[in-house]
Amino acid sequence: MAHHRNGLAARRRMVGLTQETLAEQMQVDRSTITRWESGRTAPQPWMRPRLARLLRVNAEGLNDLLTARASQGPQGQDALDYALLHPDRVNLPAVATLRTRFDDCTSRYDRVPSAGLIAEAAAHLNIISRLAAGSSRGRVQRELHALHADACTLMGQLIWDASQRRDHTTAKKYYERSAGLARHLRDTTLEAHALLRTCYVALYGAQDVQGGLALAERAADIAARTSPALSGLALLHVAEAHAMLGSTPACERALFTAERRLDHVDSGDAAADLVSPTQLGRIAGSCYLSLGDHRRAETLLAGTAEKLRDRRKSRAIVLGNLTLARIRQRDVEAGVASLTEAIAELETTRGGGGMNIVFGAARELRPWRQEPLVA
Repeated sequence: MAHHRNGLAARRRMVGLTQETLAEQMQVDRSTITRWESGRTAPQPWMRPRLARLLRVNAEGLNDLLTARASQGPQGQDALDYALLHPDRVNLPAVATLRTRFDDCTSRYDRVPSAGLIAEAAAHLNIISRLAAGSSRGRVQRELHALHADACTLMGQLIWDASQRRDHTTAKKYYERSAGLARHLRDTTLEAHALLRTCYVALYGAQDVQGGLALAERAADIAARTSPALSGLALLHVAEAHAMLGSTPACERALFTAERRLDHVDSGDAAADLVSPTQLGRIAGSCYLSLGDHRRAETLLAGTAEKLRDRRKSRAIVLGNLTLARIRQRDVEAGVASLTEAIAELETTRGGGGMNIVFGAARELRPWRQEPLVA
């Protein structure tokens, strides 16, 4: 009789993969994944290194996941309900359920106002931290600590965004907590992500460009060996910091290096979901805006805005910067058109970064305020 590999299915859900997406990455049919998880068959030896990378485990960890076992204890929502009553008995299915709920909350960040997600994210964080404190089992505790770090980063992000990038102190406290958990786990990708978020507060909130540059460089160095995605993303913000300081050569060197790192991102990268194909154009456009090359900035930002239909907070920021690039070329009509689009995105998402840029663009339109189109 075949026993379900509950740990394998739980791990797949924990890293945010459906059976369909895992099958696509492994270049097999979904039914093959179902047979692996049910214990009826096992992946061929030559498939296992790739499967381990996708599930973010080492060879020993994968071997353990593939060891067929009879189901022990409750699964899914029942497992989570049981764990809340008995925190010292939390298991991997309970953690996978928590991860699924957390990922669902995170997936809505770019579509809805952050203020509307804070209560839900805080409830997740409270449950996760309580279970992490009560767990003493190796792998379960590690997965809970990693989820705890991610939840702290999300809370910092939500609070900073909902405050229109004004509440630096609270956001930084959550990021520092996340970085501390990451160091405890010796997870350089998690630590670099928390540092990069702290860099955003310095660059775009506190206007501490030198401090933001140092944090971005540190994040890029920490992630260099483990995550081309996160290292490349950090280098994009190194470039932006140099642009804010007015150094074109240093900015373009960082952009070039970032692009090379991002070219090496694959599905096994733990931070691959943080990077999108539009990231380079978005940051490069912002860089050239800061450097005063408004025509080049407009070209990059206009192309990026067209590709960002599904990420509305990010699109509002790009449209706001596009508006600035057009106004600074004295193309008021085009600037008003992109500003109108940015405002439409912000009416739904209320993204703090986009709102700040849009207010700044509106102020730059004051010399033309008597014109009917601007009024």
